[in-house]
Amino acid sequence: MGPLLLLTSTLLSSYFHAGRTVNADRLFTIRDITLSIEPSTDVTRNTNVTLRCKAVVISFGQEALSREYTIYKDGNTVYTKTSSTSEDLLYPLSEARVSNTGKYKCKVNIEGKHMNSGAKKLTVTGLSKPVLRLNKGVVSEGEEITATCTAHGETGSIFFYFYDDSKEIQEKQVNSNRAEAKLRITSIGIHKIHCAYTVLVTPDSFKSEESSAVHVTVKELPITPVLEIFPQSKIYEGDQLDILCTVRNVLQHSEGNLYLSQGNQLLRSGDTKVNHSKVALAKDPGEFECRFEMGDVVKYVSKTVSVTELFSVPTFTMSPAEVFQKENMTLTCKSESFASERLGNQELTYTLEPPESPLTPKGPGVFHGKALQYDFNYTCVARARGIVKPSETLTVRPKVSVSIPKILVVGRAVLGQPLKILCQSDSGSLPINYTLLREYDQLNTTIVKKPFQQAFFAVTITKPDEITKYMCEAKNNHREAPLSKRLYATVIVPLTHPLISVVPDLSDISEGDHLYLLCSVVGTPPVTFKWYRVGDEQPLYTTTSNENNTAYQIPEVSKQDSGAYYCEAFNHANNVVISNQVNIQVRLALWKKLVIGGFCMLAVSVLVVVSVLCFISKRGKREAAAELSVKPSSPKSDDSLTVNLTHDTEVYKAATDAALLYDGTEGRVTNGARDSVASLPIDISNRSSYSIPATV
Repeated sequence: MGPLLLLTSTLLSSYFHAGRTVNADRLFTIRDITLSIEPSTDVTRNTNVTLRCKAVVISFGQEALSREYTIYKDGNTVYTKTSSTSEDLLYPLSEARVSNTGKYKCKVNIEGKHMNSGAKKLTVTGLSKPVLRLNKGVVSEGEEITATCTAHGETGSIFFYFYDDSKEIQEKQVNSNRAEAKLRITSIGIHKIHCAYTVLVTPDSFKSEESSAVHVTVKELPITPVLEIFPQSKIYEGDQLDILCTVRNVLQHSEGNLYLSQGNQLLRSGDTKVNHSKVALAKDPGEFECRFEMGDVVKYVSKTVSVTELFSVPTFTMSPAEVFQKENMTLTCKSESFASERLGNQELTYTLEPPESPLTPKGPGVFHGKALQYDFNYTCVARARGIVKPSETLTVRPKVSVSIPKILVVGRAVLGQPLKILCQSDSGSLPINYTLLREYDQLNTTIVKKPFQQAFFAVTITKPDEITKYMCEAKNNHREAPLSKRLYATVIVPLTHPLISVVPDLSDISEGDHLYLLCSVVGTPPVTFKWYRVGDEQPLYTTTSNENNTAYQIPEVSKQDSGAYYCEAFNHANNVVISNQVNIQVRLALWKKLVIGGFCMLAVSVLVVVSVLCFISKRGKREAAAELSVKPSSPKSDDSLTVNLTHDTEVYKAATDAALLYDGTEGRVTNGARDSVASLPIDISNRSSYSIPATV
């Protein structure tokens, strides 16, 4: 390593001495920078605090580097210093105040290289007690005083507050520890004035304790407003009122204003004297005020005037309380009370508004006529000695007489089932009483009180013509109630048990016949019929008819159409009725029977012929054999021929069977066929053979 270091040193030395721009003394790096707060980060007021900024720099050479230090408080620069030594930067805060509270940070900059320290929070607690001074201790009401509040030793942005007893009367913001305020105290008496302040340290604030109280005595000014109202005796409506408002003991050249008001209404204003005249009205607020204002000084006096009514607001009534269109009615307007000592009966008059009203006066405050066919607003006005008092508006709403009601069935009328009857009038004022009648006998009543409400009744009828016995009446007044027409509606009679008939007769149904299955019911059409064959889920045929019967046709019946059939029927009564089953058996057609019979007869004839031919052939062979074995000559006519018993028995059986087949009836043989075989002279005495006449 020794030779390597020596080589490096030699190269560097030769490089720097060659006049290059880089100087070996300027090689450095900032390793670290720290900020510390001494003696602590939490101190009390008046503590001497030092902020120490320490930078650790590694450099080549012995020459010190120039350093620039910057101290920040809450992000704002508060101190900057340049140093050519490596000593720590010290930033003193002598007798720290709450305003010094904040986050501090240090920054060092060396020839373009810089580094920041971490932030440190300094908290200073404790504020000095404020001191309040006043320039006067005794003042007149409205007179200005000067108050000075001082926060000794405090710095920063400070808000000062001035209080009269516990009420804040002024606020001022300054950037010093002293604030001055001009105060005016208007209320008479002794007042305690004090102050306090708040130091604003963003984002926090710190409030001081209150100063010691300073007493101020406020004397009353001799200014007096005067309010006079004439007449001063009992005042009636219509009397002339004169109101005078003045002010006394006002210093010359004093600037002030007088205000005369009634309730919230300003009547007049002036300097030292105002007056006003008006007609007394009982409905107006009776409180008058005379008010004088001079700067912050306010003096006032008020009086309440009681005004006696000449007459009361008239009441407006209608008789009768309910009236129908075009019926007679009477409107009465009357003041229940009036001042008889000031007003005669003839002086109080009543009129009806609007003037175009169709009613006619029938006496003082009485108006008569017929109700209109629509709503109308009436107002009565009472007048006397220039006083006008209208009554409340009376709205006459003539009722509409109920119209002749309509009666109808809701839904369907089914015999024997509850049916719903609706009784309804097209017009008429509510409430309306609807009554259901049966041959003029009242059954039930429903009161309709709300719009769109309907009157329904439930009844059950047992005969179709019974429905016409029902009527209904409607009533909404004292007069006669209109009666509806009789109830007419189609009554649906439920179906009876269906009856089935078959054409042709059940015993005479053959293949190829035109078959009719007829289903008949008793009840109200239309009727829906359905035909089923037992074993099938779906109907064979469905139809709706306006008749009480229908037919299901099979144009050419076959053996496959045999089976059990039934019908199902229903109408608007929604009762489903099912018939009994009818069993259909289809026989063979007549021509098929004839063909089969012909074939049978032909077969029997063939069998008989074959049997006879076979018999003849066998007999000829036996005769020839007998002649050769017994005697060569021809046998006589009366000689017997012996044949083999077994063979002859088969011939007999074949002939007998042929006769049976020919007849075609099992268990019976015709006499001709049986006798043809039985007449043969067979000798069966010998078990092995018997004789047949040669003539056979």
